[in-house]
Amino acid sequence: MTVEAAVKRAIDEGARKLVIDVTRLDYIDSAGIGMLVACNGQIDRAGGKMRVAGAQGTVAKAFEVVHMARITSLDTDVDAALRNLSADGAGA
Repeated sequence: MTVEAAVKRAIDEGARKLVIDVTRLDYIDSAGIGMLVACNGQIDRAGGKMRVAGAQGTVAKAFEVVHMARITSLDTDVDAALRNLSADGAGA
């Protein structure tokens, strides 16, 4: 199952808060960034919130180049993303 399909399934099952952990990624290309943008759009249309956690190195640089922070919320790690999701007040 692809990440995008897993996100769609989670939304269909009622998820409205989502954290994508990219801590272990060493590289991301335009297809990966596009997938994250699509997932953000899916959860947004469902009334939820998504955060991306743990970008570092070349992944963080790629996010910077495409201004990813304008599209979805970025956090330094999963714990920060979870705290920020709780503060956002999105549905469960």
